Amino acid sequence: MAIIFYLDNIGFKVSSVIAGLGIGGVAVALAAQAILQDLFSYFSIIFDRPFDVGDFIIVDSFMGTVEYVGIKTTRIRSLSGEQVVFSNTDLTNSRVRNYKRMELRRVVFGFGVVYETPLDKLRKIPQIVEDVIKSIEQTRFDRAHFFKYGDFSLDFEVVYYVLSSDYNKYMDIQQEINLKIKEEFEREGIEFAYPTQLLYLAKLDGVNG
Repeated sequence: MAIIFYLDNIGFKVSSVIAGLGIGGVAVALAAQAILQDLFSYFSIIFDRPFDVGDFIIVDSFMGTVEYVGIKTTRIRSLSGEQVVFSNTDLTNSRVRNYKRMELRRVVFGFGVVYETPLDKLRKIPQIVEDVIKSIEQTRFDRAHFFKYGDFSLDFEVVYYVLSSDYNKYMDIQQEINLKIKEEFEREGIEFAYPTQLLYLAKLDGVNG
């Protein structure tokens, strides 16, 4: 302050210099704001650890495996092979789904059988499905129900859990369930439904043509 007061007394335009420094400081602060936000977000990721390198995450419509977490950006390798780069601020401001930390996977699927299926067969279907799922390792059966009357079928809904976060394991289990249900239905004479239409034609007596 003493130096500024002295310079002002000997004729220097100190007020202009200070004003210029103020404008420059504002410009620098605005330019550095985004960098500082990414830096703070980086520390949030490092200390809070919503994900680690190697985790499979989904951010909005993007998904992939985390390859690198930097001071300004985080990079993931998508399923189709390209690298997707996010600013750290984008990640901390988004809802990140971390599938690597998923302990089990809830699976819901459905199927339909033909309307001609006898009532006693319909009553057997939930138990058939339950027995199939319980016979497969790393699964936990939840429920199977006759869900609704569909346009072309009698629809069932099934819910079970895969006791693993591995997507390939889930697909292997679902495939095995589908094959075993198909096998049991063939044994019981139960037919899966597919879209069909019945046309009823009335014969009119005495009409030529």
